[in-house]
Amino acid sequence: MKFPEDVRALLQRRFKAQQKNWLAEEPADAGSVWPMSIALGRPTEKEGLENPERVRGWIRAWQDWRGVGQLLWIERRWRVLGNQRLPERLVLDNPQEVATWVDESERWQRARCRHVVMTERWPQLGSVLPRYFSVLADYAEGDFRRLLSMLAWLIDHPETQLYPRQIPLAGIDSKWLEARGSLLGNLLAVVRQQASEESDFFTLTGLRRPPRLLRLRLLDPELRRRVGGLEDISAPAKQLAQLNFAPQTVFIVENLQTGLAFSDLPGAVVIMGLGYGVDDLGGLPWLEGAACFYWGDIDTHGLAILGRARRYLPQLQSLLMDRQTLLRNRDLWVKEERPHAAPEISCLTLPEQSLYRGLKNHEWGQNVRLEQERIAWDSAWDKIYALTVGEE
Repeated sequence: MKFPEDVRALLQRRFKAQQKNWLAEEPADAGSVWPMSIALGRPTEKEGLENPERVRGWIRAWQDWRGVGQLLWIERRWRVLGNQRLPERLVLDNPQEVATWVDESERWQRARCRHVVMTERWPQLGSVLPRYFSVLADYAEGDFRRLLSMLAWLIDHPETQLYPRQIPLAGIDSKWLEARGSLLGNLLAVVRQQASEESDFFTLTGLRRPPRLLRLRLLDPELRRRVGGLEDISAPAKQLAQLNFAPQTVFIVENLQTGLAFSDLPGAVVIMGLGYGVDDLGGLPWLEGAACFYWGDIDTHGLAILGRARRYLPQLQSLLMDRQTLLRNRDLWVKEERPHAAPEISCLTLPEQSLYRGLKNHEWGQNVRLEQERIAWDSAWDKIYALTVGEE
């Protein structure tokens, strides 16, 4: 037997699961077809005899019920208890009635109205808007109006090359835009029929990308003298490309703290914390004649970054990113939460490719990862020093 509170709990689950489909008016399964009929689980006479108080309470609860929807009753003649009028099912005609049942009426109405506003203006969004149900239902009115005006402006001005701060719209600031960049980029891509997953926000919008800073340390006093004594430098890649020096050895390390731990080394530079931003290495001419080493985590993403960096630096060698280092530090392994999707990575050596496949195929365990900073510094530094001074 379903009491009103049981039906409400059921409808809460159904509303949460189906609200996006209902907004799109594309039922995902038979449970979404209107009208929605919910059987109330009417009891048998045996249940009425065994638990008369519960059955009477159930009937009374539905007799007292004053909600939306059509409550259907049925007459039954029981052999011992006689004629009974029992609630049989509740019929709801549309999502609005479900929303009213579960105290979501205002959110549903707001989402529906905003869906209509946006699809009337940009019909292409009809297929994608339902996935942003919470945006349509919960945005403050001011934020929603800003979203509309920002999207319209971006559509009308595809290649402004303005910084976000320069956008001539009231109420739009860079922080507001940053928090909604993914949403705006996806909506804009749909309207323009672009593939959003292949482009970032600035490519999609035509706004000017803030310069990405590279951070490097000059580990040789002579190199520092050439740049006015600076040892730790953060600047856009185009500016760093103008440095007038020729380091002999360049270490590219993923972890910032690892780069900060480097001591002075003759003719050496360390570049820190690029992640997948290694594309910027291709714009640094002073790397061409240097011996370059990449040291990142031993996991699928670390090897993917290594392969990507080698597109720009064919001479790039990996450092402490091999099978022996991985197995020697088994007690330091952690889990890689989201391994790289690609089955193979280009520009890896045969041993590196074998290591990548071993990690992908869980040869040594599920999603094995050895973080760079977990390797004992003394042994790592001995390797780095030997590479620099030629004792390898």
